[in-house]
Amino acid sequence: MTREQVRIESVWLENRRGVDGLGIGEPRPRLSWIASAVADAWELEFRRDDGEVRAVRLPAARTRLVDWPFDELTSRAGGELRVRAADGVGSWSAPLRIEAGLLDRADWSVPFVSPSPAAPAGTLRPGYLLRATWDPADLGITLGRVRRARIYSSTHGVSELEVNGRPVSDDVLSPGWTSYRHRLRTQTYDVTEAIVEGPNAVGAWLADGWYRGRIGFDGGLWDVYGTDVALLLQLELTLDDHSVVRVPLEDAWSWHPSPITEVGLYEGERYDARLLPEGWSTPGFDDRDWASPTVLPLEDFPARLEAPTGPPVRVIEALRPVTVESIGGGRIRLDFGQNISGRLRINVRGPAGHEVRLHHAEVLENGALGVRPLRAAVSIDAYVCAGSGLETWTPRFTIHGFRYAELEHWPGDLDSVDVEALVVHTDMPRTGWFESSHAGLNRLHENVVWSMRDNFVDLPTDCPQRDERLGWTGDIQVFAPTALRLYAAHGTLTGWLRDLAAEQAEQGHVPNFVPWLECGFPNFPTAAWGDAAVIVPWELYQHDGDTRVLEEQYESMTAWVDLVDRLAGGTGLWNSGFQLGDWLDPAAPPDNPGQSHTDKHLVATAYHVRTARIMAETAALLGRRGDEERYRGIADRALAAFRSEYLSASGRVVSDTPTSVALAIVFDLFASPEQERRAGERLIELVAENDFRISTGFVGTPIICDALARVGGIDAAYHLLLQDEMPSWLYQVGMGATTIWERWDSMLPDGTVNPGDMTSFNHYALGAIAGFMHRVVAGLDTAAPGGAALRIAPRPGGGLTHASASHDGPLGLASSGRRHRRSRPGRTRCRRRRGRGWSPGRCRSARPPRSR
Repeated sequence: MTREQVRIESVWLENRRGVDGLGIGEPRPRLSWIASAVADAWELEFRRDDGEVRAVRLPAARTRLVDWPFDELTSRAGGELRVRAADGVGSWSAPLRIEAGLLDRADWSVPFVSPSPAAPAGTLRPGYLLRATWDPADLGITLGRVRRARIYSSTHGVSELEVNGRPVSDDVLSPGWTSYRHRLRTQTYDVTEAIVEGPNAVGAWLADGWYRGRIGFDGGLWDVYGTDVALLLQLELTLDDHSVVRVPLEDAWSWHPSPITEVGLYEGERYDARLLPEGWSTPGFDDRDWASPTVLPLEDFPARLEAPTGPPVRVIEALRPVTVESIGGGRIRLDFGQNISGRLRINVRGPAGHEVRLHHAEVLENGALGVRPLRAAVSIDAYVCAGSGLETWTPRFTIHGFRYAELEHWPGDLDSVDVEALVVHTDMPRTGWFESSHAGLNRLHENVVWSMRDNFVDLPTDCPQRDERLGWTGDIQVFAPTALRLYAAHGTLTGWLRDLAAEQAEQGHVPNFVPWLECGFPNFPTAAWGDAAVIVPWELYQHDGDTRVLEEQYESMTAWVDLVDRLAGGTGLWNSGFQLGDWLDPAAPPDNPGQSHTDKHLVATAYHVRTARIMAETAALLGRRGDEERYRGIADRALAAFRSEYLSASGRVVSDTPTSVALAIVFDLFASPEQERRAGERLIELVAENDFRISTGFVGTPIICDALARVGGIDAAYHLLLQDEMPSWLYQVGMGATTIWERWDSMLPDGTVNPGDMTSFNHYALGAIAGFMHRVVAGLDTAAPGGAALRIAPRPGGGLTHASASHDGPLGLASSGRRHRRSRPGRTRCRRRRGRGWSPGRCRSARPPRSR
């Protein structure tokens, strides 16, 4: 091994890939890194802010989630970390800044300040401006002594911060949506470079957001978490002697209405540029006519103050329209070619007072924007020109799901239209890719990717467009394995699980969506949805090999399984209560999406078996032997109840639907291989009898192809996957879909929208099929938690001449591909890049893999 051979390609903390280490909430963050090759040992160096350098040498056994080897961090403490291969065979990694935020509630010594402690419900509220000024000289210090300046902040509502006229970050919709009664995220911003000698100003834009704006369906709810919109902001300076000075801003704040005259997440934003106080966040601004905000003591709000576990929401990319056309009536229509979550950015010239309105929709229907599926989410933004020449504007505090937009009252001809669509979602690194010889499959995979992007706006939601956008537990339960293949979603899901546990403890069961809103939906324990409490942590463990999420969620996991055991009367048969079952079975009528052909209690009992088994495995992993035995007993009772109630001796499954049979196959519910074989034959028959069209809903669809492949029906699985007649995945592609639909027939063949009240063109749940495409079509799967071993086993079929998948996992990039040639049919290839080439024992396939 030659010198400089080993390069450190990336270093990260915990499971937060692609996220910097500023403002973390852990005093002992675990470390992970990926190197270009293996090494005998590793050197870690931590250069603390006080100048002290600590170095350690670690054996090469692990590069993933390595325990923090230095002194525990305290609030505000930090430094720079570097990693390299030991013994001079590698170069240092780029330094990673690691700095703790405020780790204890006692570190916060400021109150909330509110420009609006309360406001009438039922009508849109405006946005607000807050500002405060200060001078280092008033604190007895000079700018030259300031080594670091930090803003620690949070908001009841959503906010964007400025210092001396400049934004402090590119975060949007900060601090995001949590179960605010229980947890409130805090942000840490480095504003060192923004501080100047003499007077300084801090400014904040504020709006209702999820905290007190209207959210939810059936009319929605106002003021869900509180009546106030308020800012919590603590500004601190670290001096050259390492002392910390808190800038006293408590009495310095003033507020004024912003140019945002009304705003709602669903409704849109109206902005009057004539009302912007120029220079409002700069030191010299005259704020004598501004009002003093209301002070709200921090102790009046008991929610935990926590650092984020995942990356923030940001503008990820900008799309130009693929077509721009005048449609009459004073409107110009834009087609961006892709259904997104986001908003528009316009560059416009107009006279003072001229208002441009921006309309949004996912689809066109009968030559007009298809707005009926939006329900009460009117999704109209408006901009009133200042008349100052070329003006650039994008909404701050709203978000829309759309592909099409229409400009109403645009002050110019088509050639003057200068508009972009800004894609907005959580800034997660992409980790999974798929490509094949089938253009339709490739588009389907991209549709899944886009639906995930559009529905990971701070938390995993069902849809980004209508008056809902909620964290439905059932959707992420079935989609989590696919999500973790496509993106580094670990931090987002970890935070969401904390909210799930908090809501579960309060409600006595897992709500059907998290955070929970009492907006008219039945609030009862529900199989497949509530089971997310167990399955999502388990899938995170399977992907990362990290037991910490199991430890942190253990109480939540056990509470769910114990509750279902009680609801089943200790018999294991869960045959009572409200159930969603195989939701959105394509045979269900538009106005009754829960009317599935599959017995709902069969679904409930099958899931009870699965989650009880997972609990037993979790208890074993964590060394809780008593719990392991108890949950194996619960699983055995549930399994016996399922077999007694829903299986015949020959293996026939009650309901006799593809979903019921697939559940029994994939969840290992049969008493013998012979029963499973017969059930497999029946499953293939059922799928064929329906002409290989989809006949499954939210529960059956994510597993149907896996069930077919498992019982020897790989050809049937391909036939189902490649079907292009309604209902099917490729029917949507053929109809021009760029995301995954909620209903198989969200758009009917004649181009009209499904008449049901619940129709979305951007739902990721049915896109769980992308996992099958990775694991079976391309043959890239894991054989051990955390990807410690791979299973490479492509299953050729469907007439595909090639298929490949890659996954940038916890241990590096793994790839698998197959190419069918007449002279060499079925050739498979695989690669694990942890070091270069293939490592024996880490990659298993039917024949020796070939590196590439």
